[in-house]
Amino acid sequence: MRLRRAPWAAGNRPVRVRTGLRPAQAVVVGFGLAVAIGTGLLMLPIAATGPGGASFVQALFTSTSAVCVTGLTVVDTETFWTPFGQAVIMLLIQVGGLGIMIFAALIGLVLARKFSVRSRLNTAAEAKTVGLDDVRGIVRGIVLTALALEAATFVFLFVRFLTGYGYPPGRAAWYATFHAVSSFNNAGFALYSDNLIGFVDDPFICLPIAAAIILGGLGFPVLLQLRKELPRPLHWSMNTKLVLSATVLLLIVGTAYITLLEWDNPATFGRLDPWARVLAGFFHSVQTRTAGFNSVDIGAMHGETWLGMDVLMFIGGGPAGTAGGIKVTTFAVLFFVMVTELRGEAAVNIFGKRLPRDVHRQAITVVIIAIAAIITATGLLMVLSGESLDRTLFESVSAFATVGLSTGITPELSAPAQLVLVVLMFLGRLGPLTLGSAIALRDHRILYEYPKERPAIG
Repeated sequence: MRLRRAPWAAGNRPVRVRTGLRPAQAVVVGFGLAVAIGTGLLMLPIAATGPGGASFVQALFTSTSAVCVTGLTVVDTETFWTPFGQAVIMLLIQVGGLGIMIFAALIGLVLARKFSVRSRLNTAAEAKTVGLDDVRGIVRGIVLTALALEAATFVFLFVRFLTGYGYPPGRAAWYATFHAVSSFNNAGFALYSDNLIGFVDDPFICLPIAAAIILGGLGFPVLLQLRKELPRPLHWSMNTKLVLSATVLLLIVGTAYITLLEWDNPATFGRLDPWARVLAGFFHSVQTRTAGFNSVDIGAMHGETWLGMDVLMFIGGGPAGTAGGIKVTTFAVLFFVMVTELRGEAAVNIFGKRLPRDVHRQAITVVIIAIAAIITATGLLMVLSGESLDRTLFESVSAFATVGLSTGITPELSAPAQLVLVVLMFLGRLGPLTLGSAIALRDHRILYEYPKERPAIG
């Protein structure tokens, strides 16, 4: 806020004029600036191995994918980018992952603690003068938690690269660092041309990466509560219970679904030992939590497998975390609303608590807008590329849910089609969060009601 004299004010007294951005606007602008800076850095000749450096579309797509922690690529990360370019990508992943966690956690804590929204968020984001101790504590907790989990993942990967594959210490450290950051932030970028296909039957690589992805996708509020009250599940919030139960259920269902459908596919799981097939099924179920690594060729999977993965990617992970999608809490809320309606009950009750009615509308709004964005992008991709519905739908869901899994068509798309995915990645990363926070934090009450009338449903 700043003071400016208004010439129409009586006595020419100073009046307050609002300046700056609202929190949701600030995070969109911040991510946009990060994408722009990343694009500029990746266009430098030092960032690419070939002569002339990366094109604008290549740099923009990669920067957006890194900042939005998606993992979709139009060039080979291992061979196209130099160590400098790879380091820029890793930094963008870290900035994007931590940035969205911090903003989402602040929104969640404001709602949970019922702070004054405008005096809390607008002050912290614009004036930065009141209540900053709480904000600093939240930011510090998120950063330290992220770094600790990334460090633990680094140790497992470093030891495996060093002892299991004979990497020199420097290379082992670099590969462990990059993949630890990429996995915790659910990014899916890998320093191998075939992603992680070479490690499909190596549990010492796949399981640490999967664990980091799961923990990053739970969300900071869940991690914080588990750290404080792990032995006391009765004290857990509804959000924590929903995230944990839905995550476990979807991981089990996803593992069974993918493993069974791909069990005899010679191009994917069929060539593996039985235990390795289960490992690969679990690993790819984890990836649909919006991580995007792959240890088999996704393009060689069956169409029905893609369809199930579309659903899992669309749901995504937990709120205020590094995962994307509509979030498991949104999916769970709609599930319980449906169950309540089928039972003919008046209120939606979850884990002994009643769900506010405005949450129903918020969940429905987020899902409808997400579906509209995916359908629109899928149609555009079909027109611009001529690819089939199943492949373009998979790429669209993967981009919107910031997953990064691909059937292999993204690098072959035309520049306009790739730009459609760029917009979709940006919308998918920031859209549900900014939309959800805008809906949850709005304060618009109508002091009258219209008469009721029921249309025919079904």
